[in-house]
Amino acid sequence: MADRNEPLREQDAAADPLVQFAAWSGQAREAGVREVEAAALATASADGVPSVRMLLVKSFDERGFVFFTNYASQKGRELAANASAALLFHWDPLGRQVRIAGRVERASDAETESYVRTRARPSQLSALASPQSEVIDSRDALELRVAELERRYADDAELPVPSQWGGFRLAPTTYEFWQQRSDRLHDRLRYRRAVDGGWVIERLAP
Repeated sequence: MADRNEPLREQDAAADPLVQFAAWSGQAREAGVREVEAAALATASADGVPSVRMLLVKSFDERGFVFFTNYASQKGRELAANASAALLFHWDPLGRQVRIAGRVERASDAETESYVRTRARPSQLSALASPQSEVIDSRDALELRVAELERRYADDAELPVPSQWGGFRLAPTTYEFWQQRSDRLHDRLRYRRAVDGGWVIERLAP
């Protein structure tokens, strides 16, 4: 397992930040970090008012990092109005953080449906029942809605995909890899897009 105070040196870092992220993510999983894919997502309204919440990033590749939500939720509305967003992964047992910033776009309907079919049926029912981020009368009313949907679709093999629910993909323009070091002289390496489409690695002061 990687050491909590292991140095993060430029010569050891991958040239591609996605490769570096995959390596750190794998080491976090090996270290027994619970829900390695958990990240804080920061968004902002059209007039710049920020908000942040935890969510699960369900996949990542060279196109970006994908998460799912109700498009009518606060984050869905904010991302529709302001496509700039940021993710923060924190893997405390390894003393590591990864910050990723970029712009988002909706994932395809096919990606959304494919992911929905991997979710447990109760989770699919919850997504159908919940008007996410809206004021509701009570938890009882929400549970009643779930029970109604259970009865309605009791004989159906597949539940419908919620029309207002789906994926977003954040395409990174910057990454920052943060490694805890002693005496608060932490290591911080930032990757930013170069004009030629490659990546420039820069060391930031802690």
